[in-house]
Parts: sequence; C-alpha cells; structure tokens
Amino acid sequence: QVQLVESGGGLVQAGGSLRLSCAASRRTFSSYAVGWFRQAPGKEREFVAAINWSDGSTYYADSVKGRFTISRDNAKNTVYLQMNSLKPEDTAVYHCAARLGVRSTTAQDYDYWGQGTQVTVSS
Repeated sequence: QVQLVESGGGLVQAGGSLRLSCAASRRTFSSYAVGWFRQAPGKEREFVAAINWSDGSTYYADSVKGRFTISRDNAKNTVYLQMNSLKPEDTAVYHCAARLGVRSTTAQDYDYWGQGTQVTVSS
C-alpha cells in the first residue's frame, strides 16, 4: 500500500509560481512512476506530468511544457511539481498518483492517489 499526500497549493496571480509536493509513504520507490493530474470544475481529469522514479525521465502535457517541471527527491520520497508562469486556465485540483511500472499519461493506469490540493490562479 502506498499513501500519497499533496501540499503546496494556494492562490496566486497570473504569471506567478507555486511548488507542489507529493510525499509518499513507501520507502522504496525505485520501481514506481509518479504522475500529476488536475481536474477543473466541470472538466475531466487531465494529465499534467509524470516521472519514472528509477531514472528520473519525465513527460509533460503540451499545455504545461516549458512552464512546469516535475522532479523527485529520493531521500525524502517526495515528488515535486514546480509551476511557473501560471495562467488562469491552470486553476484546478491537482492530484499526484503512483503506479508500479513506467510513467503513463492515463489516469486509469495509476493505482494510488493523493487527496488533491487546490491551485487557483487569478487574472
């Protein structure tokens, strides 16, 4: 069983930055991938970014490429999502998720989910 806890959300003006954290309970994460997804009111859950824990390889949705960066800290069992140049359309609840295997852009491929953290970007 893996427990994930997100933090770092909040209210920010357009153009600003936030860093989300996803702390994992599992000690050994080497065979896992972690992804970030977001869901805005009235919209479907959307892939944002993902990382393979073993080699650190990453993948991003086109909508955030060049603005968001996903990274991991092995010692802290934590994955980060650095979000820069935020736009009002980035407003959503952001969830991190984990799966055994390589990164995926499909939410259904992930087995473990955090409770989510709200990000609100004002114009």
